[in-house]
Amino acid sequence: MAEIVVALDHPTGDEALALVDRLPRARWVKVGSVLFTREGPALVETLRVRGLEVFLDLKWHDIPNTVAGAVRSAAALGAAMATLHTLGGREMMAAAREAAGSLRLVGVTVLTSHDAASFGQAVGRDAVEIGTEALRLADEAMAAGLAGLVCSPAEVGALRGRLGKGALLVVPGIRAAGAPADDQRRTASAGEAAAAGATHLVVGRPITGAADPGAVLDRLVAEAGAGGR
Repeated sequence: MAEIVVALDHPTGDEALALVDRLPRARWVKVGSVLFTREGPALVETLRVRGLEVFLDLKWHDIPNTVAGAVRSAAALGAAMATLHTLGGREMMAAAREAAGSLRLVGVTVLTSHDAASFGQAVGRDAVEIGTEALRLADEAMAAGLAGLVCSPAEVGALRGRLGKGALLVVPGIRAAGAPADDQRRTASAGEAAAAGATHLVVGRPITGAADPGAVLDRLVAEAGAGGR
């Protein structure tokens, strides 16, 4: 079974907490850079008081000492999981892991908004293959001691085969079958991603934009459980 992580992609804490009030079955929530920049640590503390596991998605990418300091602060807040960019390099990731304590760190490999052309442009190479790049960066992350990776549904099966059972695989880009992909280019259903080996499924707009977000969450939990291994 994969955990459903509700992405609180709201402009204010009040709006995020109003959604949480409508999701009594929620276990995990994601706080990203927009919401955290506005509301700060107090929101994370409020969510923790409500019994929720907080995935702090700030995608750190800086010099090792700075990232390690940010990780220590997140661990002190009680966040359960947090992201950093694998493109920051092995030294940065290792420094973060040393500072993490019980905070689980997962590395972002290739953003789901990228295709091969846009990622190749970003890294200055004419020809890249997204799956190969995700595996290469995953190897760096695991060598640095991270708990797992963030990847798109397109890479989760290959990463599970590469990394074995212990690694966390956090997968955004979850959509219902036939639903619009919005700005995500590589998507899958909850059942498909869970069956491929995902441990956490990050879901935003399919829940937050629904007339009955609790019912959508219930369906996703059931689907992820049926698809899980």
